[in-house]
Amino acid sequence: MVHELGLLDRRRKTVSKGGDIEIPVTGPLPGRKAVFQDCPEFYEKCPDLAEILGDEIALEERDRLPRGWFILGKAITVKIDPKIEHLKGKIGGALLEIYPRCSSVLLDRGIEGKFREPNREVIAGTNRTETIHRENGVVFKLDPMKTMFSSGNLNERMRMGRLGAGEVVVDMFAGIGYFSLPMAVHSRPKRIISIELNPVAYEYLVENVKLNGVEEVVEPVLGNCAEKAPQGIADRVVMGYVGTTDRYLDAGIGALRPDGTLHYHQTVPERLCPQELEKEVAEAAERAGRSVKIERCARVKKYSPGMLHAVLDAKIV
Repeated sequence: MVHELGLLDRRRKTVSKGGDIEIPVTGPLPGRKAVFQDCPEFYEKCPDLAEILGDEIALEERDRLPRGWFILGKAITVKIDPKIEHLKGKIGGALLEIYPRCSSVLLDRGIEGKFREPNREVIAGTNRTETIHRENGVVFKLDPMKTMFSSGNLNERMRMGRLGAGEVVVDMFAGIGYFSLPMAVHSRPKRIISIELNPVAYEYLVENVKLNGVEEVVEPVLGNCAEKAPQGIADRVVMGYVGTTDRYLDAGIGALRPDGTLHYHQTVPERLCPQELEKEVAEAAERAGRSVKIERCARVKKYSPGMLHAVLDAKIV
């Protein structure tokens, strides 16, 4: 909850005192009592890239250095301004200096194709990039050179972990288990049918189901969602894909029982959110002779200038 509200104070450590857990926050937490810490414990400040690289780069290049990156297990993924890509080796080496427990740094150029494959390059460390990433009590095994994993979807992955208890769920575009696994581990649905087209991601999905001990809950299915989605059995359908998700709305709605819940992810111009998403779902429901009750629309992350990745929650009657 603290993380989702953006109130976590990352400068201070979470500590245990007298049987209580003290979670550092930056402001009042709705519905909760806050107390002042007597002896807060602070993290040591990591040196930034400019400090480490020092005179190795020109002054005009410093402003273009990346200010953020994502750690997946022992791999660091980072986007680099094309104008300073000639510094990629130095930047990769500096990141390994900051995070000595990591073994690889990958230059991230985005996601491509129908299999959502990452376009990445090892710029420092080992070429053996398969790793184990732990998040919110869930284990994800993956190779970030071969499969995607979005840092910006963290809050949505955590939210899925609170939904679906006792339900039959269909997870379309399941990937390596981004949404299926948090739901299976924390909410324990009756059954999750997890459909994935990419054979590499599917193999990791199968392995991750075993690693998390949820074989009796999650049923991995290899294939196209439009063909493999079951009809009329799901209490909840997750459509965790963007770009062309609307093409699969008929299959997603068709999988739902009456009054089932649809989680529809899509990219949308900021100025047209949520009305564009509502229109797409309403039109698909009408084609199926059904109606829609909109429950919620939320921003997942910024996708590109003027574009959002958003999720619409709707009851399909």
